[in-house]
Amino acid sequence: MAEALKKSEVELAKPPRPLTEIILLAGFCGFLFFFGLGRFGLLGADEPRYAQVAREMLARHDVITPTLGGKPWLEKPVLYYWQAILAYRLFGVSDWAARLPSSFDATLMVFAIYLFLKRFRPGIALDGALMSGSFAGVIGFAHSASTDMPLAAAFTIAMLAWYAWHSSSRKTYLSLFYVFLALATLAKGPVAIFLAGLILILFAIAKADFRLLWRTLWAPGVLLFCVVALPWYVAVQVKNPEFFRVFILEHNLARFGTNLYRHPQPFWYYVPVALLGLVPWTVFFVISIWQSVRLWWAEKRNYVRSSGGFDVFLLIWMIAPIVFFSISESKLPGYILPALPAGTLLASEFLWRSLSSHKREKLGIIVLHSILAVLLIVPAFLIQYILQRKLPWNSAAILSTTVAAVLAIAMVLTLRSRYGLRMLRFVTLVPVVLSVTALLKIGAPIVDDTLSARSVAQEVHRMQDRNLPLALFLVSRETEYGLNFYENQALGRYELNQVPSGEHLVIAPPGCLNGISKHAAGRRVAYLGGFAPQHLDFFWVSAQQ
Repeated sequence: MAEALKKSEVELAKPPRPLTEIILLAGFCGFLFFFGLGRFGLLGADEPRYAQVAREMLARHDVITPTLGGKPWLEKPVLYYWQAILAYRLFGVSDWAARLPSSFDATLMVFAIYLFLKRFRPGIALDGALMSGSFAGVIGFAHSASTDMPLAAAFTIAMLAWYAWHSSSRKTYLSLFYVFLALATLAKGPVAIFLAGLILILFAIAKADFRLLWRTLWAPGVLLFCVVALPWYVAVQVKNPEFFRVFILEHNLARFGTNLYRHPQPFWYYVPVALLGLVPWTVFFVISIWQSVRLWWAEKRNYVRSSGGFDVFLLIWMIAPIVFFSISESKLPGYILPALPAGTLLASEFLWRSLSSHKREKLGIIVLHSILAVLLIVPAFLIQYILQRKLPWNSAAILSTTVAAVLAIAMVLTLRSRYGLRMLRFVTLVPVVLSVTALLKIGAPIVDDTLSARSVAQEVHRMQDRNLPLALFLVSRETEYGLNFYENQALGRYELNQVPSGEHLVIAPPGCLNGISKHAAGRRVAYLGGFAPQHLDFFWVSAQQ
C-alpha cells in the first residue's frame, strides 16, 4: 500500500508532456478568448467605431489612411485595422469578426509567455501561461474590438524577449524585442516606446548597470524597428499632413496632459482597477509584490546580481505604467492592460518558489484566494439583475451563492492537501470557466438589449418593410457609432441640422416629438414605437415637399 501511494505521488508530481500542455493551453484559450464573441453586439463608442473604420478601409482598398464616414480618422495607428481587415476578408464583416484580432492577440501572448517560461522557468511554464490567460482583464479585452489587446500582447512579448536576451545574451531575442516593440507602436503609438524605455531605465538603475541600456541600443535591432514601424507612419503623414497634429499632439500629448476627452479619474484610480483586473489571482499577486520587495530590500543589489532580477524586472514592469498613467489627466481601464501580465507572472514566480521549497501556504491566504475566485460566480449568475439595477434575493441569488460557497470550501480543502499548490491553476480555473459561461449564456441577451446598438438596429428593421435612411436626435455617441456600424450608413443628427431631405426614420429619447417636428420644418412626423430597454423612440418623417 505504501509503495502504491508513493508511486501515485511521483506520477502526480511529474509534469505534463509539452504536447499535452500545448493542447491544454489551446483549449483554454479557445474557450476563454473565442467562445461567445458574437453573443452580444459591439459595446460603447470605441468598439463599433474601430470596427467601422476597418470596414471602410477594406471597402476603399486603402491600408494606409483610417477613415470613418469617408473622412480620415487619425486617432489611432493601424495594426488593429489591418488585423480586422484580414478577419473581414476571411469571415465577412460582422461584430464577432471585429473582435477576432483581440482574441488572436491574447492567445499569441499566452503562448509566448508559455514558451518564455518553458525556457527560463520550466517547472512553472503551464501554471504561468494559464494564470496569464485567465485574469479578468485579459478575458474582457480579448472579447473587445479595440486597440488595447493588440498593444498589450505585442508589448508583453517585447518585454519577455528583452529579458530573454538579458538572461541569455542571444541576439535573436533582442531582435524579437525590437520587432514586437515596433508592432506595439503600430498598435497604439509612441507610448509603447516610452513605456519600454521607462521600464528598462528603472531596471538598469535597480541593477546599477547603465551599460545595459547601451547594449540594448543595438543597431540592427533599431533598424528592424524602423523597417517594421516607420513605413506606415511616413505613408500616412504624406497622405494626411494633419496626422502629426491630430495623432501626436491631440491624441497623445493632449490626452495625457489635459482632460480634453472627458475621462477624469482620481490619482489612485488604477490601484483598484489593477486589483480587479487581476482577479482571480489578486491575492497571490499582492503577496508576491510584498515578498519581492522584502527580498530585494533585504539583499539590496546583491539580490539582483545573484538571481538576474526577474522579480525586480516584473515589479518595475507592473508598477511603472500604473504610476505613469496615474499622472495622466485622462484615464481609462485599458491604458494599464500592458502592465497586468507582469502581475500574473509575479504571482507565478511566487508559486514557483513555493513549489521549489515544498512550502504549504497559510490557511488564511488559501481562504482569501478561494473566496475571491468564487466571488466571480455570484455577479456572473446575477448579471441580468445587476444591469437592471435590481438585486432580489430570489432562487438565482440563492443558487449562485450556494454554488460559490461549495466551490470555496472545495478549493480550500484541495489547496490545503499535500498537492494543493500543484492543483492551484486547475481548481482556480473552475470558477473562472463557470463565470465566463454564465456571463455569456445568461448575461449576453440582457447586455445586447440594454447596452448594444445591435438590438436597436434589429428593432428598427422589425418595424419597417423597407430600409429607410436613419437620422438621430439627442442620442448618445455609443448609439450613434453602434448604428453606424450595424446600418453601415451615414447618420444625420437633427441637433446639428443634418436633416435628410427624403423620407427617413429618426431615433430619439422619449418626449422628443416636438423637437423633431420643429427640425423637420412642417413635414409629417409619426410615432412608430419605442425600445424600452434603451429608452429610445422611433419616428417616421416624410420626404421634403
